[in-house]
Amino acid sequence: MKVLSVNISAAKTIKVGNKEVKTGHMKKPQNNAVTIGKLGLQGDVQVDKKNHGGKDQAVYIYTLEDYKYWEAELGKELEAGLFGENLTISGIETFDVKVGDRFQIGEIILEVTGPRIPCDVFAARMGDIAFGKKFLKAGRAGFYCRVLQEGQIKTGDTITITKAKEGPTIRELSDLWVSKDKDKEQVEYVLGFAIDERSRASYEDYLARK
Repeated sequence: MKVLSVNISAAKTIKVGNKEVKTGHMKKPQNNAVTIGKLGLQGDVQVDKKNHGGKDQAVYIYTLEDYKYWEAELGKELEAGLFGENLTISGIETFDVKVGDRFQIGEIILEVTGPRIPCDVFAARMGDIAFGKKFLKAGRAGFYCRVLQEGQIKTGDTITITKAKEGPTIRELSDLWVSKDKDKEQVEYVLGFAIDERSRASYEDYLARK
């Protein structure tokens, strides 16, 4: 497994429907090493802090294997960073990732916390208002990580993965999030693992209303 691209973005304005919206989604590959801290990559901006960022969504990862799927679906080559990911990596698919998996890159240690849930900004960048639904249906949402150990990262770095013994997969969490009729037992199950705090708060609220 390797780091293929390290991507960051300043705040930029794009058109979403009839509105002008500031976003940090427009990630671009970096040529130099980048420092990863507890809240993300140095120089990277997270504009919508209600839905993005924080210690449990500090780093967003997307894989080459999932990129290849979308290139086949869309019939064109796609540039690293297009999906708004901080790290583009090779050697694993989202289907094979679960909460608690740990990725070590040099001195950096990242722990998987949950899937990315697409927004209107993402759909606008893809030029398809329905792309968010397609993205979730494909089960290739990529995954957020918390930073257990900080350090510097660059393109070409080797990644070592330590798999969690048990826990929900990214696909399971993605499907659960969008389900209108959530299974109570499944919600209770995922709360037993170190999922991101935003998802935890939402699921705890769901159970409180049951």
